[in-house]
Amino acid sequence: MRENPLVLHVLGARPNFVKAAPVVRALGELGVRQGIIHTGQHYDALMSDVFFADLGLPEPVANLAVGSGTHAKQTAALLVGLEEVIGEQDPDLVVVYGDVNSTLAAILVCAKLGVRTAHVEAGLRSFDRGMPEEVNRVVTDALADLLFATSPEALSYLASEGVPASKVHLVGNPMIDSLFSALSQLDPAPVVARLGLPERYAVATLHRPANVDTPEAAKELVDAVLAVASRIPIVVPIHPRGRVRLAEAGLVDGELIRVVDPLGYVDFLSLVRGAALVVTDSGGVQEETTMLGVPCLTVRPNTERPITITHGTNRLVTPALLPAAAEKALADGAATPAGELPVLWDGQAGPRIATVISAWLKGDNLAPASQGKRSE
Repeated sequence: MRENPLVLHVLGARPNFVKAAPVVRALGELGVRQGIIHTGQHYDALMSDVFFADLGLPEPVANLAVGSGTHAKQTAALLVGLEEVIGEQDPDLVVVYGDVNSTLAAILVCAKLGVRTAHVEAGLRSFDRGMPEEVNRVVTDALADLLFATSPEALSYLASEGVPASKVHLVGNPMIDSLFSALSQLDPAPVVARLGLPERYAVATLHRPANVDTPEAAKELVDAVLAVASRIPIVVPIHPRGRVRLAEAGLVDGELIRVVDPLGYVDFLSLVRGAALVVTDSGGVQEETTMLGVPCLTVRPNTERPITITHGTNRLVTPALLPAAAEKALADGAATPAGELPVLWDGQAGPRIATVISAWLKGDNLAPASQGKRSE
């Protein structure tokens, strides 16, 4: 290893920024030289630039600006761009986050170039290969040299796939680190006033391909959301993915539904913190509502984050069951997590990850799962 090793972080979508910020900060405190490659998979300023500001991330060393497209076109552009930048930067370690196409492309490029890699949020599984993200997760974990797991069940999943225990570390969830850091700033009142919302409202985030990529699925989902809106006003920050399709299905700004542009990190979490209910198909929102104690209905047949159900406030629903589930959640009132909060979701995941990476760069041998052993 070189005397002054370089760590690069590959970030493409807004959840990546939230997960990376605590790791970047903690590595910086340890004096590790590092840089960020922004792939531009989320290219709108409200989906990326504002997150750099909200989370205190440094300016990227490169912005590939790949934009959107089919999985093949986007991944191909990512492969070409990342190969060039990673080759020029010559890092000692590349850290990837989550399960987006930028994550997959980076892990493939590094495997071909012989560059070592670390995966933050390793071992999450929905066991649904119809989800593009699930394919990305499995491939990424198979190729990564260091795997950082956010919850205990990930350890057994990785073991069953043949990942050596020596590569895996149970560290907790860096997304929760970011939430804890921002907690004092999360004031719903200014955002609610700016958006013209009533005191009691719900939030919806909808973008998964299975929910929005066909007219039939989008119509079923929108009809269910409209039924919920007849009970409580809903604000919907619309992801660029599916915006047109959802509008064609009837999700338009009106008296009971406020359709708004994507929000920055602090504004969005402030809105969630004050909500009576959240309807989502996002992975990260399931985790954030768990920690904030906000009732969450996830419109999906499965989740790669089952701990948000067993230890949180999350529940899986179909579009057909959404109105009744929302009615019950609103009648029950404020949610409380089901039992103890997830292990190591304590705001210290970033420092744990940084400690492992720093030791690894120095050639130290670390025990796997530094805060707990792999499940048998």
